[in-house]
Amino acid sequence: MDISQIKKLIQLLNDNNLGELKVQEGDFKITIRHRDYAKTSGVASVVAAPAATTASTAAATTETKKEETPSGNFSTVKAPMIGTFYRSAGEGKEPFVKVGDKVKKGDVLCIIEAMKLFNEIQSEVSGKIVKVMVDNAQAVEYDQPLFLVEPA
Repeated sequence: MDISQIKKLIQLLNDNNLGELKVQEGDFKITIRHRDYAKTSGVASVVAAPAATTASTAAATTETKKEETPSGNFSTVKAPMIGTFYRSAGEGKEPFVKVGDKVKKGDVLCIIEAMKLFNEIQSEVSGKIVKVMVDNAQAVEYDQPLFLVEPA
C-alpha cells in the first residue's frame, strides 16, 4: 500500500465521520483511528479490503496508559505518517532527544521510516521533553502521540 492509498483511507475516515477504519488483506493490516476516537469509545468501526496491497504492516495502538502520562499543559508531538519510529540515526548512536532535554522549534526529535524513506520529525514548539511515548523501532500510526513537550 502506498502513501496515496493511505491518504485516501484517512480521507474516507474523515468524510464519513468514522472513529476507526481497519483494512486487512492477507498479511497486510492497518488501523486508522481519528484522534478523538480514544475519547469516544462507542464509535463503530468499518472493515474494508483495499484493491491492491504490496506491503505488510502490523497496526500499533494509539492508546496510552493514563497513569504514565504527566498532568499539566503540554504540547503533543504526533506522528505525521505511518511507519517505524527510531529515536536515533542508527543502532548504537545517541538518541536525538531524551527526557529532560530542551528543544527548539525545528530540532530533530526522531526518524520515522516509511516505505524505505527515513523522515526526520522536527519539533513544532520550543520547550522541554517531558515524555517519550513510543519505544524505539516500534510501528506507529498516523497522528499517534510520540512526545510530550512542556512549552518554554
